[in-house]
Amino acid sequence: MREHVSDPFVQQAQKEGYRSRAAYKLLEIDERDHLFRPGLVVVDLGATPGGWCQVAAKLVGETGKVIALDLLPMEPLRAVEFIQGDFREAEVLQKLESCLQNRRVGLVISDMAPNFSGVAQLDQDRAIYLAELAMEFALKHLTPDGSFLVKVFQGSGFEAFVKSMRSHFSKVVIRKPKASRDRSSEVYLLGSGVLE
Repeated sequence: MREHVSDPFVQQAQKEGYRSRAAYKLLEIDERDHLFRPGLVVVDLGATPGGWCQVAAKLVGETGKVIALDLLPMEPLRAVEFIQGDFREAEVLQKLESCLQNRRVGLVISDMAPNFSGVAQLDQDRAIYLAELAMEFALKHLTPDGSFLVKVFQGSGFEAFVKSMRSHFSKVVIRKPKASRDRSSEVYLLGSGVLE
């Protein structure tokens, strides 16, 4: 708790009105990789509490669209359409797809993580499974020049997932933003340009 309260990114988020320190992870990646542009359709998976949505909605502007999904409730955000539900369930996925109204997506961002059990291998397997589901969704809905940003944890299954991403995207890079805690094994994979 003390670490959280004294965290400079937590303090900065409070000062600048972001819902979470995670906003700075996305801002840093965007600064380097230019993920957002006005008018873009963005899907945010694992959105609660909404830090990434705030960044996305601001950067895609009035002409863009942000659709967010999470298992947990999220306080409403202007210009963000939110669905509460489990991404692993077909019914929830259908609801998300119907929100798209047959539009292609320019960017899928996923900060999903499982509820950690404390059993390292089980948690890693669950995290990789969520990343695989997110990629499956992205590949189905992205525009040919679209991008997919996903949180993964280094460990078993990580190299295989990177390899899988490389087989589906023309460019795949690994990012570890400054706002990611050093002791965390989390990294972000960014795939761009969907291969046929």
